[in-house]
Amino acid sequence: MRHLLRKPITWMVAAEVVVVAALVVASWYLLAGARPASDLPALPLPSSSEPADTAAPVPPDAVARPRPSAVPLLPGLNVDPTFWRARLGALNSAEAQFEALEWRIVHSAMDAMRRYIETVVLPSIERSLPTA
Repeated sequence: MRHLLRKPITWMVAAEVVVVAALVVASWYLLAGARPASDLPALPLPSSSEPADTAAPVPPDAVARPRPSAVPLLPGLNVDPTFWRARLGALNSAEAQFEALEWRIVHSAMDAMRRYIETVVLPSIERSLPTA
């Protein structure tokens, strides 16, 4: 038992256990104290780009009420097909460029290994073999 306590690996494992336990306890308290999103106060969004002090008062009947759409849109979700077509096209072209770069790296590494084997490894093996 004394030899076990003198080894540094024992103390490193004990320190790791203490750190992980502290992280688990801290995350437990953070998750237990978290409130659901429905309990959070709503943030008011600015209605115009002008400050509220300089905006002229508008009579309530002068403001046009928005018409309800047939399909309610989620806030922050863009459902325009041209928007998604452009974004996905850019993503696909970026992915194709990345794949081409990967292939160039792999093929250049394969060519370098092939040249090394042909110029260094095989000649040294041939020199080491006894001639009959």
